[in-house]
Amino acid sequence: MSLFWLILIVLAIAVVGYVLGRARAMSSAGGVRSALHSLPSYYGANVAMKAAVPALLLLIVWLLAQPFYVNSDISAMIPDSAISDGSSRGLVLAEVRRAARGLDNAVAAGAMTEEFARNARADFNDITVRLKEAGQIVTSEITQPVLRAAQRYRVLAAAGNFYMTIAVILVAIVGALWGLRETNAQFRARNTVEKGVRVILIAAASIAILTTIGILLSLVFNTVEFFKLYPAADFFFGLTWSPSFSGRGGSSELGIIPLLWGTFYISFVALAVAVPIGLFAAIYLAEYAGSKVRAVAKPLLEILAGIPTIVYGLFALLTVGPLLLSVFGDNGIGIMKAGTAVMTAGLVMGVMLIPFVSSLSDDIINAVPQAMRDGSYGLGATKSETVKNVILPAALPGIVGAILLAASRAIGETMIVVLGAGAAARLSLNPFEAMTTVTAKIVSQLTGDADFASPVALVAFALGMTLFVVTLGLNIVALYIVRKYREQYD
Repeated sequence: MSLFWLILIVLAIAVVGYVLGRARAMSSAGGVRSALHSLPSYYGANVAMKAAVPALLLLIVWLLAQPFYVNSDISAMIPDSAISDGSSRGLVLAEVRRAARGLDNAVAAGAMTEEFARNARADFNDITVRLKEAGQIVTSEITQPVLRAAQRYRVLAAAGNFYMTIAVILVAIVGALWGLRETNAQFRARNTVEKGVRVILIAAASIAILTTIGILLSLVFNTVEFFKLYPAADFFFGLTWSPSFSGRGGSSELGIIPLLWGTFYISFVALAVAVPIGLFAAIYLAEYAGSKVRAVAKPLLEILAGIPTIVYGLFALLTVGPLLLSVFGDNGIGIMKAGTAVMTAGLVMGVMLIPFVSSLSDDIINAVPQAMRDGSYGLGATKSETVKNVILPAALPGIVGAILLAASRAIGETMIVVLGAGAAARLSLNPFEAMTTVTAKIVSQLTGDADFASPVALVAFALGMTLFVVTLGLNIVALYIVRKYREQYD
């Protein structure tokens, strides 16, 4: 049974429990609502909560714990001789899981029968060919130990899912019966439900923290695997990015410096476009524009933030690139060789960032008290002098924070860079040359032809970890600046 239908069954049990709990409460009070301690809906909600919450909690715990048990069992099936040089047991287990998913998808697509997928005597070369023909991502060749482990993985996963389904449904039914059993006119259902809702709200508020921890751990584990295969010093201080998709990536040079240079260079060009335009737009909207103009101009400006980045990328590729090439290319100044360049991506990314800078700066400028403006006018200052000498200094910490947030957004951009900046990893000061960024290389490394047990594929996680640390640092600095220097006005 799929996870969707299991959750649907649990929710259906909870709904039935709600109806029965409400009816049982009214029956225990002889149909008189005033004889109940709580409203009838609280009694129904108590039964529904006791049916759904423990069952869904068990489902989450089971889904988290089952992979650890399955991986431990599968790991014992893989001999040390099956782990080649330049690989590790964790990478081989990743190949096993990927092969198992490939077998599941191939069976679902009709590329092979379930009996053939489970056949212990099946030829692993034939399995590899069939999986590739079915469009499944596998390594260059599935080995015999990996195939046997993948077949065992499928059996354990299927059994675990079956027992999980039975256990979750039983817990939901038992919880509903428990709630019905304690339902009577004197039961304090409202108190119980409100405590339960409080716990649910706390759990919901913790999702963001838990999600961040999960993302971080997934990056850390795969980054550690990468640094077991590739020297950290060569990665962080290498000046050449030259991945080799042949073999296990032993001849690859995976220095991150050219990628960081391209990332910061394109982000700098984008900020050079977005900061002046966005800041001037914010000053105009906050200090000079009338209410009617502001009501129209600000929403139109913020529409830019809602345009998908792939559309910006196409705009860079089809419009901005050829336009710059016509001016700076061979028919013009002659310093630009192709439409994909730092300047192309930077200009378009800058346009995309304008709403981030303008909207945040506008809100910060409007937060400056009117009394400060009136005091400046009372001393004889003009409008422009008030803006320059009073309003901007008061709003400067918030504006700096807005710029840093826009910078972190620029550093994490992908599609504009992929389509507008090219794919060359180089160290150059020429803004009319093609360069690439960390995010673009993460995409290319995970969609290339590399073996997932090689450093060439695992480097994507090390790149992601580096990018995570950089953007997190920028966000922390921005929030620190805003909170430390923000004026608190009554």
